[in-house]
Amino acid sequence: MKNKISFTFLFTLLVVVGLLALHYLPPVKVNDKPLRKVDLLADLRPDIVEVADSDTVLLPPVVKPTFVDTCKTGITCIEDYSDSTMRGMTHFYEALTNRSTLNRPVRIAYFGDSFIEADILTGDLRAMLQNKFGGCGVGYVSVTSKIAGFRPTVLHSFDGWESHSVTDSTFFDDARQDLSNHYFIAGKGASVTLKGQRKYASRLDSCRISTFYFHTSDSLILSASINGGTPVSYHFSGAESMQAATVEGNIRNICWKVEKVDSVATFYGVTMDGEEGITLDNFSTRGSGGQQLGRIPMATLKAYNRLRTYDLIVLQYGLNVAFQEGKDYSYYKVPMAKVVNRLKEAFPEASILIVGIGDREYKDENGELRTMPGVKNLIRYQQALAAETHVAFWNLFQAMGGEGSMVEMVNSKPSMANYDYTHINFRGGKHIAGLLFEALMYGKEQHEKRKAYEAE
Repeated sequence: MKNKISFTFLFTLLVVVGLLALHYLPPVKVNDKPLRKVDLLADLRPDIVEVADSDTVLLPPVVKPTFVDTCKTGITCIEDYSDSTMRGMTHFYEALTNRSTLNRPVRIAYFGDSFIEADILTGDLRAMLQNKFGGCGVGYVSVTSKIAGFRPTVLHSFDGWESHSVTDSTFFDDARQDLSNHYFIAGKGASVTLKGQRKYASRLDSCRISTFYFHTSDSLILSASINGGTPVSYHFSGAESMQAATVEGNIRNICWKVEKVDSVATFYGVTMDGEEGITLDNFSTRGSGGQQLGRIPMATLKAYNRLRTYDLIVLQYGLNVAFQEGKDYSYYKVPMAKVVNRLKEAFPEASILIVGIGDREYKDENGELRTMPGVKNLIRYQQALAAETHVAFWNLFQAMGGEGSMVEMVNSKPSMANYDYTHINFRGGKHIAGLLFEALMYGKEQHEKRKAYEAE
């Protein structure tokens, strides 16, 4: 039989060529409807994407990713719950950045209980901040103090005063108290002297400014003697609001004396400050939970904002609030929210930082030391307090090391805490001050990174 494979191949080739040629025919319409174009290679051809004219297409704006704060390993970072009013840490960080234009020191008011008494913790935090940002002096000191002999950051002496404290067992007039929850009435020739101390920190031995805060409704004569020199007198008329007497110089020690008072004037505190840099005022009240700050008259708070503007207010309480089986601390959180909001009103530009309670131990049924359960519950309420009032929070318990950290501080060599397993000593204060200082500096660094990112 004759082989016809070559004819079959030729016929197939003609059919393929014909189909390929049909692809190039002009469009054919039947009843005004175009017939589908023949394309034998349709499955092999890439899809054609029609590109519109870029001038006619409106593209959505590029959304810049939100800046995300980070927390470096090994640091317990400050948690900022501020809202649009920016009452977290922003103002304080901005004050540090712009401190050269403030024409005053950046000021911190550090409120707390016996945990910071005698300038424990605050003395070292002040020294760290002053070494980095400048400044000098111990800051605000009440006219008299029961623990003057135990405070190593200033030599404090006084004579001729009638002293009143919120912790007094007898009558205390809330309407006359200052930020430290004290007020003082001058007897004949009453005086108060502050002397800088070099041993504890290098920037405490001298200062540039000393101020005496008081209120008088009638005329008053004060004198100030700098470094044992000749006293200089200052005359004041009565006024409705608080007043301040200020002297300047190279002040190693300052003695203020009441030379003449024609009425029952009220006196508050004396300072040793720098002209710039950092000032940190310790306001410790033994046995306090912080609620007593809500009884300071608003007029007094606003007077301090006028005369001694603060850039950061720290509230560190809890030792006198926590109890072993404490679970519901609403009774504490509600009045403290009022305290925070009063401070926000009185100091409208100050950052506010709530420092949670640190570790505190108790003996369980087996006689073993363990973290008091009520402590961890209180921390959650303190954190909620910061969130609800839109301020900042620092978890001291976590920074110390959490569960059982107070035992470790007591047992360290040398010891950093007392055998009540509640209070730290000055070595412990220096350790915790370093942790807080590191958190503050890292927070400032993140703040500056955020500003730079948002400015791009």
